[in-house]
Amino acid sequence: MPAGGSAAVPTPPPSPVATTCPACQAPNVADALFCEACGYDFTTGTMPRRDPVPAPGPVAASASLAPALEGWVAEVWVDPDWYADQESTDPLPSPGLPTVVQLATTSVLIGRASRSRNISPDIDLASDNGISRRHAQLTTDGTRWWVEDLGSSNGTYVGSSVGALPTVPVVPGQKQEVGPDDRIYLGAWTRIILRRAAPGELPA
Repeated sequence: MPAGGSAAVPTPPPSPVATTCPACQAPNVADALFCEACGYDFTTGTMPRRDPVPAPGPVAASASLAPALEGWVAEVWVDPDWYADQESTDPLPSPGLPTVVQLATTSVLIGRASRSRNISPDIDLASDNGISRRHAQLTTDGTRWWVEDLGSSNGTYVGSSVGALPTVPVVPGQKQEVGPDDRIYLGAWTRIILRRAAPGELPA
């Protein structure tokens, strides 16, 4: 003990420092799950899957345009039960009311927007850090829906509205049908319901 009997003052822990991406050397915040510049996954140490770039030409351009869709919405909600099951360290947002997203095309991208990577999902789940930039793809024939995981870090799950939460993820790269009573679970707390729009719910 120092002279005078005073106890030593403990040294405060060091402040978190920025994380440098080993793939592109870009600086990121200390607790980042992915590199904002290149998408490198700090948890698994892998790069995101790169989709092949289609050959230029009018055929490829027209094929990339999804047909229009009418009368469908995605109901996005913060699910406390799913959050508890994921054991995420991120604080749970207030569930509140679901966010209703109009589904305007037969192909819908789910993910988190990134200006630097030019990613603009149709369903942008920016607040959920458990969501990959290009997480999953929804497709429909106008009556039925399918979901495909795009090689996400934390997986995509489909489960019934009754019973236990799903534990087996959708196989990446394979489409799985989403039934009328099914729910899509992904990220740290996100639950998505696909349904017909209620009368007057969509803009005229």
